[in-house]
Amino acid sequence: MNAPISNAPIRPQVQPRHDWTLEEIEALFDLPFTELVFQAAEVHRAWFDPTEVQLSQLLSVKTGGCPENCGYCSQSQHFKTSTVASKLMEAEAVIAAAAEAKAGGAQRFCMGAAWRDLKDRDLPRVAAMISGVKALGLETCATLGMLTPDQARALKAAGLDYYNHNLDTGPDYYDKVVTTRTYQDRLDTLAAVRDAGVSTCCGGIVGMGETRRDRAGLLQALATLPAHPDSLPINDLMPIPGTPLGDSDAVDGLEFVRMIAVARIVCPKAVVRLSAGREHMSRELQALCFLAGANSMFVGGKLLTTANPDKDTDAALMADLGLRPMTMA
Repeated sequence: MNAPISNAPIRPQVQPRHDWTLEEIEALFDLPFTELVFQAAEVHRAWFDPTEVQLSQLLSVKTGGCPENCGYCSQSQHFKTSTVASKLMEAEAVIAAAAEAKAGGAQRFCMGAAWRDLKDRDLPRVAAMISGVKALGLETCATLGMLTPDQARALKAAGLDYYNHNLDTGPDYYDKVVTTRTYQDRLDTLAAVRDAGVSTCCGGIVGMGETRRDRAGLLQALATLPAHPDSLPINDLMPIPGTPLGDSDAVDGLEFVRMIAVARIVCPKAVVRLSAGREHMSRELQALCFLAGANSMFVGGKLLTTANPDKDTDAALMADLGLRPMTMA
């Protein structure tokens, strides 16, 4: 007699690796599209509930005037854009914004400051923001530029859960995007964050003129870190007039889905965030990204200085796809 057919889902035990080669990752990109998405979906289901999406909201707590020359950024003082610089917000205003975000459904609140590095004089105010947001019951995240080990420990003591510090692109393309900070500078900050016991949020941007090999190089850099990023944001470039990348051509939608899928495979335990660029993505493209392993997104109508779909649009998308907010630990 034939064995009964089980209806239980297949749960492949895909263990994280830290020895991915560039050639292996390029081979994943080269898979037939449907096969790549299928493999990524299997990996996703091995570690996560595929119907759950983690919801984050991002606030610029200090805007513009940054001395870095990142070619995609409207906040760099090197470029003439429409962004108006502002000073560091008061902690009370940030906490109030976080409370509003939580009421709107956000689970993690991210605070971003346009700095090259965090100055010790600003640390007490930033720590007060983090402590206040944490007290609301939200996960806390910050992106403040480069950190020293002592600063990372101080942010941890204040209640910081995640620190965002993107690698932006692969190491071979990096100097085509930014020259005021080295790749090693970024890796050093990530090491300081890990050593302090803070979870890392680290990913990059596609659509800056890089090749598929450069994208594979970014994912190899992430997948060979001593610890994979806990959150892995993939941003689709939002071209900003006045920046060097303001006239960049859009990346093909299916190529963007491939980036999501390969990120899911090589960093299987990471929460892969569909980040900047959703404003110009169709509902169908976003659905493919979730199918390919994305399980986080930013909510709220603004990301630092660029647009993001509004709450009602996202609520409708999640309802139509049968998605729900992620169950938080």
